[in-house]
Amino acid sequence: MSVLVIAAAYLLGSVSGALLVGALRGGIDIRTLGSGNAGGTNALRTQGVGFALAVVAIDLGKGWIAAALLPLAAARVGAVPAGLPAACAFAAMVGHVWPVWHGFRGGKGAATLVGALFALSPLALLVVLGVWLVTVVSVGFVGLASILATVALPPFVWFARIEPRAPMLAFALAAALLIAFTHRTNIARMRAGTEPRARRLWLFGRRS
Repeated sequence: MSVLVIAAAYLLGSVSGALLVGALRGGIDIRTLGSGNAGGTNALRTQGVGFALAVVAIDLGKGWIAAALLPLAAARVGAVPAGLPAACAFAAMVGHVWPVWHGFRGGKGAATLVGALFALSPLALLVVLGVWLVTVVSVGFVGLASILATVALPPFVWFARIEPRAPMLAFALAAALLIAFTHRTNIARMRAGTEPRARRLWLFGRRS
């Protein structure tokens, strides 16, 4: 049963918000635009606020459904392991990054992680969002903010003793590694000095 539920979480994660909204908007594939990433930031930069909000809502929602509703449905059938919600959450992130429905070319997983954390641990979510916001306001790099926010997740889970402890710590470590991997191009652009900043959020830097 657990394997089937985790597989369902992956398939749910494979539903790309950006590509779904793009299809409804006349066949727009944002993987051919901007940074080429099928995620909310590229959607905002290339299609505008309304498009991006719809994308983020879908990607957040599937993370929450994978971590909250799928394990709940499985529990109605029989006993489930304590770590099933965390496993489903990570499976949804993997599906978002490598979606089977879209040629295994998806987004970077940050929004799906946020949705999953809302179900797994709202307190951990507040920490992640806090680190993200402070980083963006300080340096203006959304990609760097996403990396540092998820890097903060494992130590917080450990010291705050978030339960179930072992599955949540494994999830936090795996999520941090995945987010760092999916943002490797952002790291390369930052090193090259070509990474764009979020000018509207970057409060402490010099505006040009």
